[in-house]
Amino acid sequence: MFLPHLTLNCGGKLLYLKEPVVMGILNLTPDSFFEASRLEADESLVEKAGRMLESGAGILDVGGISTRPGAQEITAAEELKRVLPAIILLKKNYPDALISVDTYRSLVAREAVVAGAIMINDISASEMDEGFLETVAGLNVPYVLMHMQGRPQTMQKKPFYNDVLLEVTDFFIQKIGRLRGLGVKDIILDPGFGFGKTVEHNYRLLAGMHVFKMLEYPLLAGLSRKSMITRLLDVPPENALNGTSVLNFIALQQGAKILRVHDVKEATEVIKIFKMTEEMKISEPRQINP
Repeated sequence: MFLPHLTLNCGGKLLYLKEPVVMGILNLTPDSFFEASRLEADESLVEKAGRMLESGAGILDVGGISTRPGAQEITAAEELKRVLPAIILLKKNYPDALISVDTYRSLVAREAVVAGAIMINDISASEMDEGFLETVAGLNVPYVLMHMQGRPQTMQKKPFYNDVLLEVTDFFIQKIGRLRGLGVKDIILDPGFGFGKTVEHNYRLLAGMHVFKMLEYPLLAGLSRKSMITRLLDVPPENALNGTSVLNFIALQQGAKILRVHDVKEATEVIKIFKMTEEMKISEPRQINP
């Protein structure tokens, strides 16, 4: 039996999130914060996507614009030039793959869905494009609703909250109400780790992420190699895989259903360990012979 809001209609294919799913990051931008993740729409993209799918990725997330702190905006035309060939190439080589488009622009979202994307991942929750939610409603695809304070260019300049957990919860409630009013059924919630938050804000959100389960929509955790790891451990993103795995496990314990990552194989292993741990909680205790 399917649980409420855990079944996503992805272009006619049902994605059931009773068990966690890995979303692999495919960056079509030359200035991603993690240099090793940068790609172009060519054979290297096809190879990397293939490795991700073989390693267990359930979704491929394609993005053409950098949203790291301080990143400069590019034009919609440039974003489309990066994203559309990539989606077309991926659909040609992996026709059954579920492809998400990471964008905050209505135009890019529409064109990407026409090209084959079946999910929209919006860092801005429509705050950077006034008509974005109406566009999402018209496209009838799952929508990742993420919280961000400010814009990428300014979001890390002294972010402030009286209570980050409460304020993000209120934000979600408001946006969910509007989305439901527009008829959007498939909503995924992303607290927006690293987007307008200090290191302390990020860990407060992670520790309290289970609170968002009361909203009854699946949770996405985007923690991969982010500054909440690199600053705490004093390592570059290239050396943040171990920290990422730890945070991904905590996110699963907190109720995350989608892990958005650069390293699919390692995230899949985290999920396997988490599932075994959960199974042991409900299994019959074994008798120990004296």
